[in-house]
Amino acid sequence: MLVTLDAPYVDTSAADLSLALGDGELPALHVLDLDLPGGVRLRLRLLGASHQVVLRAPGAELTETVACLPGRPPELPATVRDETSGYHFTATVLRPAGAGLSEQVAALRADLADDPYALVGVFPGDADAVTALSVRPDPPAGTLAWRTWHAYPQTNELVLTETVVALR
Repeated sequence: MLVTLDAPYVDTSAADLSLALGDGELPALHVLDLDLPGGVRLRLRLLGASHQVVLRAPGAELTETVACLPGRPPELPATVRDETSGYHFTATVLRPAGAGLSEQVAALRADLADDPYALVGVFPGDADAVTALSVRPDPPAGTLAWRTWHAYPQTNELVLTETVVALR
């Protein structure tokens, strides 16, 4: 689902992002609720140029926030793995050359615009200013997976995250 947002950027660059697990829901610009097989409920939430995913499933509850978080030092880890909870997170920051950011964002918008398991928020003033979330359609058995993209045209950065959660 492609949505045009009526809000300015809150985040300024990849260096300002933090990862938080277990926080409460923050005010959202747009929300997509998904009911998945097996009693899994997933809420994809756009927060400024950031995201929040809320997972409720038998044996698994999780809130993941990637955002500029007041009171927390900016630190987006490259990887987090918690074998106890079955949570695995990775983050990568790309700085494409030339028109690479615009090309990647255009492809992302085209790929996800009509996907019922995706939410793409486009911010006013720049077609490349997007935050996108997408539930991966075929994760390994017993898991749920999603990907996110945070585009910062003012710094020519694209932050990619991928999360896999074991459903017990």
